[in-house]
Order: sequence, then C-alpha cells, then structure tokens
Amino acid sequence: MIRYHILAALAGCALDALFGDPRRIPHPVCGIGTLIAWLEARLRKWFPADAKSERRAGAVMVSSVLLITGLAAALILTAAYAVHPLAGLAVESVMCGQMMAWRSLRKESMKVYDALAAGDVEGARKAVSMIVGRDTASLSDLGITKAAVETVAENTSDGIIAPLFYMVLGGGTGIFLYKAVNTMDSMVGYKNDRYINFGRTAARLDDGCNYIPARLSAFFMIAAGFFLEAAEGAGRRLKKGDEAGIRHYSGTGGIRIFKRDRYNHKSPNSAQTESVCAGVLGIRLAGNACYFGRLYEKPTIGDADRPVEYADIRRANALMTGTYAAALFMTAVIGFFLFV
Repeated sequence: MIRYHILAALAGCALDALFGDPRRIPHPVCGIGTLIAWLEARLRKWFPADAKSERRAGAVMVSSVLLITGLAAALILTAAYAVHPLAGLAVESVMCGQMMAWRSLRKESMKVYDALAAGDVEGARKAVSMIVGRDTASLSDLGITKAAVETVAENTSDGIIAPLFYMVLGGGTGIFLYKAVNTMDSMVGYKNDRYINFGRTAARLDDGCNYIPARLSAFFMIAAGFFLEAAEGAGRRLKKGDEAGIRHYSGTGGIRIFKRDRYNHKSPNSAQTESVCAGVLGIRLAGNACYFGRLYEKPTIGDADRPVEYADIRRANALMTGTYAAALFMTAVIGFFLFV
C-alpha cells in the first residue's frame, strides 16, 4: 500500500504546484477548523472552568477531531479504492494536493516581498498579517521582513515536509490526521490565559507529531543551502559587476547555527528550520515579539553577519523550494526501490 501512498504523494505535490488552493473549491482544513471551533464552544459549556476540567475538555476535543477526521478520510478512500485502484489513487492524490502548502506559502510570502519592493510598507504589513500569528500593526519594514522569513522557514516543516512525511507513511488518512493536529495547535495551542489548559493536549501532540519531520526538514534544508551556495558561486564566476563578490547562502553557516540555536524556542521543533535558514542566509531571526497585545521575550536565532533586507524573503523561498525538492527526490528514490 505504501507504493500507492508514494505515487499519490508525488502526484498530489504536482497538483499543489500547478493549482495551489483554488478559492472556489472548499478546503478540508476550513472544515476541520469549523469542527474545532464548534467543539470548543460546546465543551467549554459542558466542563467547569477550572484548570483540570479545561485540560480534560481539551483532550476530549482532540480525540473527537481526530476520530471524525480520520473516519471521514478513511471512508472516502475505502469507497474510492473499492471502485478501482486508479480511482483510489486519484482521490488520494487530490487529498494530498489539498493539504500541501508549497504554492500558497510561496504566493502569500512573496506578496510581502512585492509590497516591500514597491515601498508599500502598509501593504506589506497587511500581507504579512495573513501568514503570521504575531501582532503586526507596529512592525517596521525590518520586522515585517523577519516575520515573513521566519514563517517561511518554520512552515517549510509544518506545511510541506511534515504533510509529505505523513502522506508517505499513512496515505490520505495520515495526511488528514496530521493537518487536523496542526490545525488544532494553530487554533488552541497558545500559552495564554484562555488556552494554557484547554490547548495543552493539542500543543503537546503537535510537538510529538512534528519531532521527526522538523529534523528531517532541517537536514533537507542544509542540503538545499549547500546547493544554493554552489549555484550562487557558479553564477558569480560568470557574473560581472559590483555584486559579483557578495555571498547570500552558506551551507556551513546553516550547520553551525543549527547546532547552536536549534533549541532557541519554547517549541522543540520551531527553531530547527529557523536556525538553518538564519545560518544559511547569514542573518539574525526571532527575538522579542508581540502576541495578542502582550510582549513576549524570545531568544534570537542566528548571527547578524549582514543586515536583514527584503530580498531575504525571496531567498528564504528559494531555500524552502530547495528543501522541498530534496524531500521529493528522496521520496521518489524510496518509491523507485519499492517498485523495482
């Protein structure tokens, strides 16, 4: 069965690259989000408002969302494969394509880049608010750039490599269950007064589910860093002009900062790819940020070898795409050996 999963994963990734998330087609994550919000509202009424009860309510919500999502995905796939294996493969490919985020992440982050390139800081601030969870109203152009680069780096794992990982392991059901976990964490996995107890199970489950994918993502991102460094070097040898000597990628820098800063985050996973990205680009990321009107002190990631500039959003996207390509190549190699 894993051979079908790999074929569906590769086809689904192609669908995502070609079509992304068409707005006229309902997205499964929206349905999962609606289910989470509905369950939260009911469970908060049914359970007392003390810490222990809220933790129990959160655990019930997580169990319910996983059960409903998993059953729905499994029933759809079972029915499709019962019709014909190719029908099942087609449905599984579409399910994968809907859950992959490469095209949408690139598109939305490049809106920030385009706005900054045009000098439209307010437009960039609005664009970045669509892809980050922090408060953006007071962000400068530097803060906007860092926020965009950080979300591209972190979501390379959460939105691309991790879904691919669970698609290969568990097919359409696996990728739907992973996105359910990820969506629950993004909605209730906050350490504020409202969610510190209710969202605990969702946050811890998300940490567990992302533990291996985050480290695989860092490995693939380091490989992509070396590739981009080599490609830039080759281009530099052919290039003439004032910019010919500037280096923007460093694979060894990615390794160095990864080894030093990969745990500079409260989440055990978030800084894995952020540290590689900061090291490869030679910039400093993270640091203090505001969420829901409150300032949170956070350690920095990386060294300020050069100033952060809006072009780093484009470079982060190149690094994300290289990471994705490396993961797809490895998936294809595994599939080849399973088929021969």
